[in-house]
Amino acid sequence: MTDPRDRPAAGAPGDRTRLSGRDLEAEQLADWRVMFEQLHARFATGDFATGLRLVAAIGEAAEEMDHHPDVELTYGAVVVRTWSHDVGAVTRRDVRLARAVSDAAGRLGATAEPHRLSVLELALDTHDLDEVRPFWAAVLGYEPVDDPDELRDPLGHGPTLWFQESGPRRPGDVEQRFHLDVRVPPEVAEQRVRAAVEAGGTLVDDGPAPRFWVLADAQGNRACITTWLGRED
Repeated sequence: MTDPRDRPAAGAPGDRTRLSGRDLEAEQLADWRVMFEQLHARFATGDFATGLRLVAAIGEAAEEMDHHPDVELTYGAVVVRTWSHDVGAVTRRDVRLARAVSDAAGRLGATAEPHRLSVLELALDTHDLDEVRPFWAAVLGYEPVDDPDELRDPLGHGPTLWFQESGPRRPGDVEQRFHLDVRVPPEVAEQRVRAAVEAGGTLVDDGPAPRFWVLADAQGNRACITTWLGRED
C-alpha cells in the first residue's frame, strides 16, 4: 500500500529494491531485526525524558531523510519500526534510517535490546479464505494487502490476521480455528521454544524449523514460534 510518508529522493538508486533477510544481515545492523518484512528495534532509555529526546532525534533524522518510521514511546523504552510503505518491504531507505536511529540512541546512552523484540500474528485455519475474509475485514476494520492471505490494521496497532489453509482434521484433534504465530529474532527462537516446553507445553513439530516450531499447551491448544529464516530459500 502506498503511504504519503514515502517520497523517495529522485536519483537514489536501489531505494525501491526489496531487501531480503540475507541482504539485511549483510548490512550488520546490530540493533535491528527483521520481523514480518519490517525492521524493528527496541532501545532501553532508563527514563521517560531520555525517551522523549530520542523520539525527537528520530523525528529530525526522519524529516531530513523524508522517510518516516513508526515510533512507540513508553517509560524506559522506545520501539521503532521502519519499512517502505510504497514498496511494502524494507529498502535502502530503511537501512539508512536505521543507522541514523542507532547513532542517535548511542549519543543519548540508550541501549539496544533486540532480544526483547517479538511480533504477534493471528492465524485462522480455513478451507475457504474468500468466504470469511470480508467478514473479518469488516469486524476488525482491517484492509487487504498485496498478499491475499492477510489482513492488516491500517492504523498499525493490531496484529496481522493471516488465513492458513486447513487440512482434514484427525480424530482426537483439539477443535481450534485460531492460533498465535509469534515472530521473534532467530537467535531467540530456540530459547523461547525451550521455555514453552519447560512451562508444561509440548513440542509438536520442529520439522519446519527455523521457519517455525509448532507447540501445544497442556490442553492441546497450539501456537507457533516463527522466524524469517528459511522463507527466502
